[in-house]
Amino acid sequence: MTKSAEIKTHREPFFHVVKRDDMPTYMAWLIRVITIAVAFIIVGILSSVVTGKPFIETYDIMFQGVFGRIFEGRTTMLWKYLQEIAVLLVLALALTPAFKMKFWNCGAEGQALMGGLASIVCMIELGDKLPYPVLVAVIAVTSILAGAVWGVIPALFKAWFNTNETLFTLMMNYIATQIIKYYVYIKGGGSNVINPVSYGNFPAVGMNDYFVNIMIAIFATVLMFVYLKYSKQGYEISVVGESQNTARYIGINVKKVIIRTMLISGAVCGVAGMMLVAGKDHSINQNTVGGQGFTAILMSWLGQFNPFIMVFMTAIVVFLRIGVAKVADASYLNSSFSEIMVGIVILMLVGCEFFINYSIKFRSKKEANL
Repeated sequence: MTKSAEIKTHREPFFHVVKRDDMPTYMAWLIRVITIAVAFIIVGILSSVVTGKPFIETYDIMFQGVFGRIFEGRTTMLWKYLQEIAVLLVLALALTPAFKMKFWNCGAEGQALMGGLASIVCMIELGDKLPYPVLVAVIAVTSILAGAVWGVIPALFKAWFNTNETLFTLMMNYIATQIIKYYVYIKGGGSNVINPVSYGNFPAVGMNDYFVNIMIAIFATVLMFVYLKYSKQGYEISVVGESQNTARYIGINVKKVIIRTMLISGAVCGVAGMMLVAGKDHSINQNTVGGQGFTAILMSWLGQFNPFIMVFMTAIVVFLRIGVAKVADASYLNSSFSEIMVGIVILMLVGCEFFINYSIKFRSKKEANL
């Protein structure tokens, strides 16, 4: 084939994807709000079709399932809703520094489990030996340390041997799960169940068992925002995330930043594990985190690494998860129906972010044939 024939048979793609750089901020947020509204409508319609209930009744069940009869002074369901937000939010906050540094930490599940394991060990072994304030302090310190250690192991390998952090942190999840299963088997006497422990539980405030967890989440949100935006370490994380070569050129120790950031990420995951064990379940098993470590990855990304936006995104996802589960229960549907609906909403939000950041450029027929 001659050179001219090769040129004539060459075909350019009919369209290509290009990164946007001109969309105003208000327009991006308008698109997000519209997407969320449409997603809620779609969830309501699908729920109505599957359950046979009217659209309005479907959402009434969802609101009652999430908030309870709050207008009648019954706020138990509301506090449970805030508790679910708190745990998922803390996990998302934990992942954010690593993701901003472009260290793909997919190990929040395992890091939280190890934090929870440290909590339950202290509650069982030291519960009747230490005064309550000292016991709670020991639980907090050991949970943070356990999560930090589990997080820093893949960081060390990444910093010194340039291993793949995604696979490494995922494998650490499975190891953590097996450690928890072994511990539960030993302490449960072969029953695979550890009965709720009465020592070391977070105190109830005003008959609310989840108040401490919610306060921890609020404090962690503010602290993470200040750390990432205003601290020197937050600046170093951003520079390393943009370009490691640039970071080295201006004198930043990249290995040190990677290790330090994963210590922080793992430590905050350990806090989430402590919240689940000492602040909620008072026990532990391999399903204590329940996959929230992976959902937190999406919350961090959809929140654009901004802790305050993550609060909003987490509240939406938890509302749908709890609310649609109540609709499923009312219609005797499988519990996975709720996860399907949440998955649809998340898929729409991810698609929304794609079109906010990128555009599709079509070529004319003439240009495509050049």
